[in-house]
Amino acid sequence: MEAVVTVAVDVPLIGDERHKNWAKVVHNVDTDKSTGWAYDGEFVATGGIQDLDAPCVLLVYGEKGSKANPQMEARVYVVNTDGTLSQHGAATGRAWARTIRDTVAELLATDVPTVIPSREWGPELMEYADDALRTELKRREA
Repeated sequence: MEAVVTVAVDVPLIGDERHKNWAKVVHNVDTDKSTGWAYDGEFVATGGIQDLDAPCVLLVYGEKGSKANPQMEARVYVVNTDGTLSQHGAATGRAWARTIRDTVAELLATDVPTVIPSREWGPELMEYADDALRTELKRREA
């Protein structure tokens, strides 16, 4: 993953906000480990908009249920250069880290295109204000 573009991404909140939940931009995976410590990277807040460098691999973890018996879930996303998330894996239960480790390692080894795909004009553009379209055009020309 070579060139990067900073995009605003809505990082999902998995599980219940009263329990553990976190997200991490993963840069490296230690394939000798089978726990959450295998994933190196920076933590980002969940449940809201975050500015992230794209493309990148985003690991999101959350728990729901009771404190005595939490139900764990983890999801692996690729942050696309258009600000969207593409889910590439998910795991539940106590073995979540090992279950998705190989998927994350493969994504990090894959060269993801950084070009924002262009589409033809569509009627959905009519929903945007003229000022919003002008601002986006200026941003893309910069």
